[in-house]
Amino acid sequence: MDYALHEVLEVQEMAAFKTTCLTKSKTMRALVSDPELKEIMQQDINTSTRQLEEYSSILSKAKEMH
Repeated sequence: MDYALHEVLEVQEMAAFKTTCLTKSKTMRALVSDPELKEIMQQDINTSTRQLEEYSSILSKAKEMH
C-alpha cells in the first residue's frame, strides 16, 4: 500500500504526541502512590508502547516505498 505524504506526516505527528504522553505517564507513574491509579497508568504505558511500535512499522514501510 502506498501512503500519501500527508498520511505519513499525520502518523509522524501522532507518534510525536504519543511519545510525549508516554514520557509523561512514565514520569508521573513514579510519583503516584495509589495502586489502582498506578495500574491504570501502567496500562496506558503498555498501550502507548504498542501503538508507537505500530506507528514505527507504518513509517518504516512508507520510507521503503519512497
